[in-house]
Amino acid sequence: MADEAAKKVQHTPQEDTFHEGPLSLLTKAVKTNSQVLINCRNNRKILGRVKAFDRHMNMVLENVCEMWSETPKPHKGKKAHAVNRERYISKMFIRGDSVIIVIRNPK
Repeated sequence: MADEAAKKVQHTPQEDTFHEGPLSLLTKAVKTNSQVLINCRNNRKILGRVKAFDRHMNMVLENVCEMWSETPKPHKGKKAHAVNRERYISKMFIRGDSVIIVIRNPK
């Protein structure tokens, strides 16, 4: 009976590829609950903890800090200086096609 249950619980080839290659970073981040830095196509950076992901790099994140830079319009000949902005988001879903690069936090 136990042998039958062991046969049913087998890894699919897709699950094995998550332990090697580019998606292995996300697998390690989920297992160790470590932070990753994600650079997105809208020129924003996202620092958060990965809770789940799939092969398309769709991700569910928690404790997210979103960072970006804004340049306000200049007033009466004055130079416009870029202002760094950030906000906290408790839970977030990111669609994989907006992801450029994922970097693990070395801490």
